[in-house]
Amino acid sequence: MQDINQAIHDYCEKLSFLPNAILPEIERATHLETLAPRMLSGHLQGAFLTMVSKMTAPKNILEIGTFTGYSAICLAEGLASGGELITIEYNPENAEIARRFFDQTPAKNKITLLEGDAKAIIPRLDKSFDLVFIDADKEGYAVYFDLVMEKCHSGSIILVDNVLWDGKVINNENPDKKTRIIQEFNLKIAGDNRVETTIVPLRDGIMLTRVL
Repeated sequence: MQDINQAIHDYCEKLSFLPNAILPEIERATHLETLAPRMLSGHLQGAFLTMVSKMTAPKNILEIGTFTGYSAICLAEGLASGGELITIEYNPENAEIARRFFDQTPAKNKITLLEGDAKAIIPRLDKSFDLVFIDADKEGYAVYFDLVMEKCHSGSIILVDNVLWDGKVINNENPDKKTRIIQEFNLKIAGDNRVETTIVPLRDGIMLTRVL
């Protein structure tokens, strides 16, 4: 079954556009310079993020968890004229790699990278966000979501990555700690009457939420 799933993924990726020519370079650098390259969004998910961004044409985007900059560059593709993407990264080594690639893209003047704890940074942001992408530490997901809700408006889109957690979320008998955290987060958002939510089984699962 895994081989079939991989073949389907490869097929979809082959027929999906590559949002930016620099992305393969980021992927190579991520594999060479980081300890967890699997955290990279990758071609198919990157194309999805760009498509959502272009469909919504956001003026302001917030990303929590920059990693090496792949997803930020994908999201920035859909920014409205004069728009800005703010991305927050806790790890300074990851932030340095991301900056290196941001400087090589036409969107470099549209991307602001902030280093530090997103829980402290988000409340200080004086903006309303049209599109948010959460892909940071899983323990912080519920807090991040509630914090960004205060910075969103009706119609804002919030995307959350890794909500299927390698398929472990369907294990209700003896889930490990991180699996329980994701399970509880998914149930929390599904029951939140401030939003409408669906989960897309793309890669490791993306939650797509619209603020009411």
